[in-house]
Amino acid sequence: MAVIREPLSEPRRPAGRSLLRAAALLLVAMLSAPAAQSSETRTLLTLINLYRQASPICDDRQTPALGPLAPDDRLARVLVASEVQLQRELKRAGYQASRVQVITLAGSSNVNAVMSALKQRYCGPLLDPHYSEIGVLRRGKTWQLILAQPLLSPDLGDWQHEGRAILQQVNQARASPRNCGGQAFAAAAPLTWSARLARSALAHSRDMAARNYFSHTDKGGSDAGVRAQRAGYRWRRIGENLAAGQGSAKQAVAGWLASPTHCPNIMNPHFTEMGAAYAVNPESDALIYWTQVFATPR
Repeated sequence: MAVIREPLSEPRRPAGRSLLRAAALLLVAMLSAPAAQSSETRTLLTLINLYRQASPICDDRQTPALGPLAPDDRLARVLVASEVQLQRELKRAGYQASRVQVITLAGSSNVNAVMSALKQRYCGPLLDPHYSEIGVLRRGKTWQLILAQPLLSPDLGDWQHEGRAILQQVNQARASPRNCGGQAFAAAAPLTWSARLARSALAHSRDMAARNYFSHTDKGGSDAGVRAQRAGYRWRRIGENLAAGQGSAKQAVAGWLASPTHCPNIMNPHFTEMGAAYAVNPESDALIYWTQVFATPR
């Protein structure tokens, strides 16, 4: 658990009591403003998720592609000034985290400048596979990001129950028009559950959890199409979404909808069936791995 703060540009700093008074005024101003995410914070989340899946260079090393961070309103409402306060405010917000980190940047209202600073200074936390959820709070030229890995939901059901919960939430999303990144989608017909696709999803989630990796290509070199055929599904069109670390089906779907490359699969009108599942391994980096397979049968 850590708290990081850094200005985007070095401002003049008041000294002594003036510094404390300025900090207090900033906290009051941020708390009194509405907590709903602005378009800028949503844009920043989109940029972060694109960055995570691009397999970028960080600290002179190529990083593996990662799943999207899921936005959580509780994290976006928490404003902290110290690690002790962070723990207290997370508890008050009802958020249970196994690990958490706060990054605060000040000095720019431009979302691209903020993203540039994050990539330059904080690529490590942004590309840490242990984090799966995020809250972004912006007030003026001050930005606060809380990265977290939640504890698993205490009412997490078995894989079939949670897979069908994903189906329900996906169909709710498809019922209305949606913008996925810069791509507009009309409302789409609901998907139906496929037991074969669900078995394919379960096998891949279990393999990722057991072997501690995150990829559309499994360790044997098979992709979603091959795995679906192996499960007895004959497909004409197929797609797959993966997530890791989210503690509930709701948050896994929230992460996919917040990703400009995962959201189109959810809204694709050409898909007609879906299966989904999760698997858990306490010894793995992300703890829990989610697989969602979309298809149109032959």
